[in-house]
Amino acid sequence: MRIEVTAGSLEEVLSEGFRAFNGPHVGPHGWMPLQLAVFRDGDRQPAGGIVAHCYAAWVHVAMFWLPEDLRRQGLGAKLLREVEREAAARGCIGAYLDTLSFQARPFYEKQGYRLFGELPDCPPGGARYFMMKRFDSATGGKDVQA
Repeated sequence: MRIEVTAGSLEEVLSEGFRAFNGPHVGPHGWMPLQLAVFRDGDRQPAGGIVAHCYAAWVHVAMFWLPEDLRRQGLGAKLLREVEREAAARGCIGAYLDTLSFQARPFYEKQGYRLFGELPDCPPGGARYFMMKRFDSATGGKDVQA
C-alpha cells in the first residue's frame, strides 16, 4: 500500500464507494444536483446563482453568489426560496449551508436560517458559520423552528 497526493480524479471512486455504503441507510434520498442560474436579459452566460445538492433528505447549498450589481434587490432571497421550494418538492426536510464571518450570515438569518455550529479562525481571525433551516412541507419551505 502507498499513500500519495494526487491531482487526478479521486472524487468518482469515493462517490461510488459512498453510494454503495450509504445507500441502504439513506434510502430514496440519494444524491441529486440542484442548480439555479441567474441570467441578465440577453446574456447566454450565467451572472450568478446557486449550486446545491439534495442528499439524505436535506439540501446542501454549496455555492451561492451574485455580482454586486444584482445584490440588495431581493434576488438573493428569491433564489434561496426557489432552491428551498424545489428541494421540498424533492422530499427534503431542510437546508444547510456555511458562510464565512465576512460574508452573509445576517442575510441567511433574515431568511430563517439558524446557527448550529461555528469553526473559529477559519480564516484566521474570522469564523465559518454552519447554518440550517427546517422546512414544513405543507408550506413549501417555510421555517418551522424558532
